Amino acid sequence: MTQYLILLAQKHESFRKTELEALAELERVSVDLSHHDDNVPLLYVTLDCEEDARKLIRRSILARSIFEVWGRGNSLDTLHEDVKQRTSHLWPKYKHVSFKFDVISYQGSRTKEEQREIIESFSYVDFDGPIRMRNPGEVFTIVEEYKYKTDLLPSTERRELKDICFGRFIACSQRDIIDQYDLKKRKYIGTTSFDAELALISSNIGLAAPGKIVYDPFAGTGTYTNLSIGSDIDGRQIRGTAKSNITANYSQYNIKSQFLDTFVCDFTHNPLRPSFRLDAIICDPPYGVREGLKVLGSRNAERYADKLPTRLENGDLSHLRPDYIPPKKPYHFDALLDDLLFFAAEHLVDNGRLCCWMPTANEDYGERHIPMHPDLNLISNCVQEFSKWSRRLLTYKRRPRGCTTSLRPTAKSGRVYKEQFRDKYFRGFAKAKDHESVEWTEKSL
Repeated sequence: MTQYLILLAQKHESFRKTELEALAELERVSVDLSHHDDNVPLLYVTLDCEEDARKLIRRSILARSIFEVWGRGNSLDTLHEDVKQRTSHLWPKYKHVSFKFDVISYQGSRTKEEQREIIESFSYVDFDGPIRMRNPGEVFTIVEEYKYKTDLLPSTERRELKDICFGRFIACSQRDIIDQYDLKKRKYIGTTSFDAELALISSNIGLAAPGKIVYDPFAGTGTYTNLSIGSDIDGRQIRGTAKSNITANYSQYNIKSQFLDTFVCDFTHNPLRPSFRLDAIICDPPYGVREGLKVLGSRNAERYADKLPTRLENGDLSHLRPDYIPPKKPYHFDALLDDLLFFAAEHLVDNGRLCCWMPTANEDYGERHIPMHPDLNLISNCVQEFSKWSRRLLTYKRRPRGCTTSLRPTAKSGRVYKEQFRDKYFRGFAKAKDHESVEWTEKSL
């Protein structure tokens, strides 16, 4: 067993551990991440071998790189002692290899002169190979972590060295592909196209991989470019134009072979057969903010059932005409989430994952807001915070069939829902004063 240091991105901190755990499961790497700290971008782990280190972060978006730890201490002197004790037997292996040294500091910095002094203090390793700043054979890195004592001291005295590590660079992550998939460079996007970085993170957490069938029931313009199949109620977004469509995005990224197809449907009346199995469902359901949340149907269908025309004057069925636009009615977001969990429980393979985004108001959020299903186990709840609201990535795992709980799913008929998120959003999350919250029932949806 060897100790390694993972250098993490200082962004989306609550997602980092969840992503690494998912990648460890996907790559079958045994690792303990329980000591991860959201406030620190340095994570020390113990792995079986260097190959496991490479596999753990090769797909990661929220890790930057990983290093084999050659020594660690709380001062430069204790670091040198640990390096000599741990790795003196490795020095001859790299004696004639080209190399370079780097210095990385967290919550602190050093001048170039100070960095040079630290690097030269490692002269005892006696590397004779050429120093190359570009494309060296090996990169050795000093990673420092500082802590602040008090703001009352002069700026040069505020920081205190907390931890210092010396390691050999092993591998980089895939974080550089964020720019490649940037929405600004994509051929086909829409008003609700999802952020590329978070889409890639969601795909990792959902265990999307070659050979798996991944479904996005709210595909839109195809933000999740890992999807195998997708659907959307808006046929215009699915079809696009002759030159600008979902297929064009896959061709742009040279991953067209991973794409199966898309179809137009109302998710609440999904045409997929109950026996059809999915490895993962990864989606960003419509919140009803940028675009209204609607499903097929008429709000006044019961009242005007006898007056709604189903045939034209010539006797043709109206819904069979190519220019037919089906009526739509508003739908409650919480009801849509319940439908999504019911669908996932029915269609996911055993241990398959559902990753879906859910908005919440910060002031009244509680665990009661998280939808649950007896056949699905909630394994993570990652949050992206804004000023007055948050967006949460909920990840569920399908329990093996035959090993479910004694509970039964709540009947969908007659469900009661409180105020919608969109109503709170457009009210600026201020409390309603002059009216009571509107209750939605399954009958009124």
